[in-house]
Amino acid sequence: MEEKRPVVLELKNITKSFGETEVLKGVSLTVREGEFVTLLGASGCGKTTTLRIIAGLEYPDSGEVLLEGKNMENMAPEKRSVNTIFQNYALFPHMNVYQNIAYGLKLKKVPKAEIRNRVEKVLSLVQLDGFEKRKPAEMSGGQRQRVAIARALINNPKVLLLDEPLGALDLQLRRQMQHELKRLQKKLGITFIYITHDQEEAINMSDLIVVMNQGKFEQMGTPSEIYDHPMTSYVAAFVGSANILKGFAQKSGEEILILKNQDGTLPCMRNGYPIREGQEMTIAVRSENINVWREPKTDHWIRGVIREKSFAGGMLRILVQLSDGTEVVISRQGINFHYEIGEHVCLEWNPEHGVLVDMEGQR
Repeated sequence: MEEKRPVVLELKNITKSFGETEVLKGVSLTVREGEFVTLLGASGCGKTTTLRIIAGLEYPDSGEVLLEGKNMENMAPEKRSVNTIFQNYALFPHMNVYQNIAYGLKLKKVPKAEIRNRVEKVLSLVQLDGFEKRKPAEMSGGQRQRVAIARALINNPKVLLLDEPLGALDLQLRRQMQHELKRLQKKLGITFIYITHDQEEAINMSDLIVVMNQGKFEQMGTPSEIYDHPMTSYVAAFVGSANILKGFAQKSGEEILILKNQDGTLPCMRNGYPIREGQEMTIAVRSENINVWREPKTDHWIRGVIREKSFAGGMLRILVQLSDGTEVVISRQGINFHYEIGEHVCLEWNPEHGVLVDMEGQR
């Protein structure tokens, strides 16, 4: 069994309000050394405020921030062993690459020979050897991003905070930089706390994902836990756009639960919850796990009407409408789908692909 790494950062019941608006509602988090942790959520959920509190750019109304066990209360940002990379990079336009990266060390009066040695090492690390004399305006977005990373890394922070650092890049470059950032993080072993609203980015890069919703941590777990076992309908819909369906408990076996609604029956896994017959419940089903047939192939299925078909990114998206207006999205690789708009179809899935959500306090 792998030994757990030391805790480097703790948030304990952090609250923060701006005027009458409660932005953080008692959030807590434990981050271990060398982890890549992503705060994932929609705009306004409290991601950036959480990051700014860790950095010391905002102070919480209540709660504690502990860095290596030490309380950061009232400690200035420059006294904390953290560095922040912002979306706009915040490079000095009148300075060249070398001067931008060396700036913090110069302020600390580090000897010139040591500064040069450390700048050369970090430039090699971010693959910018030979760019020392370039100005930011003479560089691409990806290159400026690397300069911002180098400037943050040169101070050897315990924790690197990244505030949507790839948001200004085009899609192809953003994906390339995702891989580079992950490679750097693993090579250096520095703890990264990364914020984004991009679920794909979070899944590709993270060891731990914290899904935020309206100032709370809705769920935290590994990418596979968040994707395959969402605990709430918000997480299921936000990460991977799962279909959310409701029904009433009809019968319950040791493992499998069957829900009934006006369109048929919905199989799902019981997961040890104490279920009473007739109880209204909600399940999440991923679009790629739903089968479409003209006639049912199993005992449990729901019926709907195909309303749309569209193709993008190598995937065919089929929208099926149920009798109450609920829209179910099914996805398929490629374009071979021999059903037409307006056709009545049956939707089926394996019980293990039906996940009970919104069951907090039910055990």
